[in-house]
Amino acid sequence: MEEGSFLFKIVLIGNAGVGKTCLVRQFTQGKFPARSGATIGVDFLLKPMVVKETKVNLQIWDTAGQERFRSITQSYYRSAHCLVLVYDISSQPSFDSLQQWSRDIEHFTGASATGTIANSTNPVLRVLVGNKCDKEREIPHSVGQHFADSNQFDLFLETSALALENVDRLFVEIATILVERKLASQNAGTSGKRNQLQSAHGDGGSGASESQGFSFKSLLSLGVGNSLGFGVGGGGGGGLGNDDTNKQRRCC
Repeated sequence: MEEGSFLFKIVLIGNAGVGKTCLVRQFTQGKFPARSGATIGVDFLLKPMVVKETKVNLQIWDTAGQERFRSITQSYYRSAHCLVLVYDISSQPSFDSLQQWSRDIEHFTGASATGTIANSTNPVLRVLVGNKCDKEREIPHSVGQHFADSNQFDLFLETSALALENVDRLFVEIATILVERKLASQNAGTSGKRNQLQSAHGDGGSGASESQGFSFKSLLSLGVGNSLGFGVGGGGGGGLGNDDTNKQRRCC
């Protein structure tokens, strides 16, 4: 990966046949697969891009939707920066399974209702996608939006890999949000370190002042205040000379 760029891991999940592979191929390769069989296990492609003048590499993981692969694909949830849950708007069964997929997200990432990972400052971006909007729909847009809002998804879009509808927009919006979060996190870390340094500097100054005050009081208690006073007012030598003269007079 090029120095100074960000790497984000994006994982697509959802039932088999909802079009996850077609979305990934269309975005990364600019073509719709003529023949797309079921994904076996996990596949991924890398897509470099520039977002907000920042170089970004999207590592996009396409996971199998079949039940027999769930134990394999779920291990990829934990390290993901973004989870994209895809359903087919022309398939009621694919939509009905969203609740189980949402529970899996929460369980395997430790995500709360707001999508944040326990004991982490980096939230998992959760995106809901209704794919194949070029087909006759069974799931109204409002129903998909309601599910996304009710389950605290950060973003909801309807797409079509075949008609090139919202495919680029989907991944560009994901990358933009992730870059903004990364930059905000870096700025917060820099500000925190600056505040710590300022606090440490302030404490040091206070300690030095107290130390000087203690030394001055100690000198007064030892009876050399007059000597110190003359030294400050008329020079160290003059102060000490007057003090020696006084001693000689008392002795004589």
